[in-house]
Amino acid sequence: MSGRIRLVLAFHNHQPIGNFDGVFEAAYQDSYLPFLEVLERHTEIPVVLHTSGSLLEWLVEKHPEYIDRVRMLADRGQVEIIGGPFYEPILACIPRRDRIGQITAYSRYLEKSFGTRVRGMWMPERVWEQSFAGDVTQAGIEYTILDDYHFRSTGLRDDELFGYYLSEDEGRLLKIFPGSEKLRYLIPWSDPQETINYLRQIADRFPNAIVTMGDDGEKFGAWPGTKKHIYQDGWIHRFFDALKANSDWLTVSTLAEAVDNVPPIGRIYLPDASYREMTEWALPVSRQLEYFKLVADREHTDAGWPQITQFLRGGFWRNFRVKYPESNEMYSRVMQVSEKLQELCSGPAPREQNGLLAEARTALYKAQCNCTYWHGAFGGLYLPHLRNAVYHHAIAADTLLEQAAGREGQWLEITGGDYNLDARKEIRFASDRFVAYFAPARGGHLYELDIRSINHNLLATLNRRPEYYHEKVRKAGENQDQSVSSLAVGVHDQSPFKQPDLHKRIQYDNWPRKSCVDHFLQPGLTLDRFQAGEGEIGDCITGVYDTVLRRSPDVVQARLSRNTKLGPYAVLLSKTISLEKGSGQFEIVYELEALPQNVPIHFGVEFNFAGMAAGASDRYFYDGQGRQLGQLESILDLRGTDRVGLIDEWLGLDTALEFSVPASIWTCPIQTISNSEGGFEAVHQSTMVLPHWEFMAPSDGKWSVKISLSIDTSAAQARRLREAAAVS
Repeated sequence: MSGRIRLVLAFHNHQPIGNFDGVFEAAYQDSYLPFLEVLERHTEIPVVLHTSGSLLEWLVEKHPEYIDRVRMLADRGQVEIIGGPFYEPILACIPRRDRIGQITAYSRYLEKSFGTRVRGMWMPERVWEQSFAGDVTQAGIEYTILDDYHFRSTGLRDDELFGYYLSEDEGRLLKIFPGSEKLRYLIPWSDPQETINYLRQIADRFPNAIVTMGDDGEKFGAWPGTKKHIYQDGWIHRFFDALKANSDWLTVSTLAEAVDNVPPIGRIYLPDASYREMTEWALPVSRQLEYFKLVADREHTDAGWPQITQFLRGGFWRNFRVKYPESNEMYSRVMQVSEKLQELCSGPAPREQNGLLAEARTALYKAQCNCTYWHGAFGGLYLPHLRNAVYHHAIAADTLLEQAAGREGQWLEITGGDYNLDARKEIRFASDRFVAYFAPARGGHLYELDIRSINHNLLATLNRRPEYYHEKVRKAGENQDQSVSSLAVGVHDQSPFKQPDLHKRIQYDNWPRKSCVDHFLQPGLTLDRFQAGEGEIGDCITGVYDTVLRRSPDVVQARLSRNTKLGPYAVLLSKTISLEKGSGQFEIVYELEALPQNVPIHFGVEFNFAGMAAGASDRYFYDGQGRQLGQLESILDLRGTDRVGLIDEWLGLDTALEFSVPASIWTCPIQTISNSEGGFEAVHQSTMVLPHWEFMAPSDGKWSVKISLSIDTSAAQARRLREAAAVS
């Protein structure tokens, strides 16, 4: 007779803040609902269920009947509800105060919603650092699940992973279950009998063992091809029937039941880690390619490979903020909001402001949702609507905090500080209408422009850069195999091609795609060559600018200047950015001095506009006469223009550039070739607009131009008024 063994099945259901409503609904119909219906049929099978707060709030609004049905299962003990941080942030991406705050708030919400005590939590993306043990226990959590990969990294062997361990930080004890990677791949991809056979082997050797499987609930119906496999072809029923057929030696258990009946194996301190695949994605691309080649060369040919892999480590999650500077920009912005909230909450706050602070805290927590801060097999950081959602909530929280601090009416300020955590000072323009950040140490770029009225960052851009899977795209294109890459090595890598000829569209950027990016270009340079990254003859794109700030009650200014190179010549370049109180536009005056005589000059200033989607008739360019010039993905080469505008009717946003000296205008879309749940695809990241001037220097060697960047959201505000009137 085999010894008894407990199997814990934990399912994590999540949709990120900002995802499309249709994606939520499709996942509900394809995964969450049918899985619930299967549970109701198989009453003997208990499971552990985690639903992220962003998804649960959607379910409460759209499908309250689902909540009622889960509550019924929880009442009869078939479902254990576990918590976690409310809006699914990775704990390494938020400060300690917000870790505790999010976990505590979500436990309260779950207990109110389901009438059950929350003892355990889901660790988002299983990203772990040892100090988290103290934070989550202080928030009232007793146990969690990580991957067996974490435990192997300490030197434990596979036969030491059938149970749970105690871990500790500052005297606080947390119970941690190792989630089985083998089961993550067996379930639901293999025949149920393979899982039974694997569990029987463990039961024969380790009486009273606990084996835990924790994974995404979306792979049970929402991932491509899984709905047919799991429900229509009956995999899930066969699996649950197999578990019940072996109930004489196999007990399907919850985490709570396991903790209450089985003692811990021992004590453990785990290294900083996540699940194996995440550590691979966190590596720099060049090292990823080396890593995957090493694995491919060894895993099927080296008999000692299983012993080697336990000592093989990937990257560290926080380095996603190094790999992707745009992730660091979001992180830094959200940290500013968190610090401002903490400052206001620590001081004397009038009672009437408590509601504003609570609303700001909720918006802050939403802005910390993890999916946008990294990229692996799925879209994440590459998806503009997710980045826009982070900034939407961060800007909303920032504005609420300004109100709570007593800011009323029209106001204006300019400050300097290290706002992006690079040990260099940036410039922050702030008013009742905008927040704008310039980076003098990095080309004087305008790298964030927040529009308060619509909670939109017009510079939530993303550069085109190498990714390890680009080699798959190229090889598939060369082989004319654009259905599923023949190089796919696992469930995370089986990616169809959503558009043809993607291999021909892979391109990388040589500079950050921000605004106020200054270019000295080869005379006569064509748009095609500029698009290819050619023709730069200056050194100011990412050079350091000296800065002087000027303040008055009604206008603030920043003057940025640099002795720069124009080919072999030394030139003084300065740009002065001004913002007036109550104004809807920035004025940017460029001055060039010490220009060489009898030498053709080609000067341009690049702007990028993000979050204004392409491929739609209500998003378009227009000229000084109001004539439409094409949708926002159009490639334009205009001459002698004093104004160009961009309209996004859906956002209710009209932004325009005006020039005191008529300019030639180049526009083009910035599109990444990236991987997402649906496969490889081209994603519109921003619209590049480059006004440029070709001229011979005047006799005094000086030339200047004033650029006005105007932003009008009156259409969005009028629409909100109409909607409010219709509701009332």
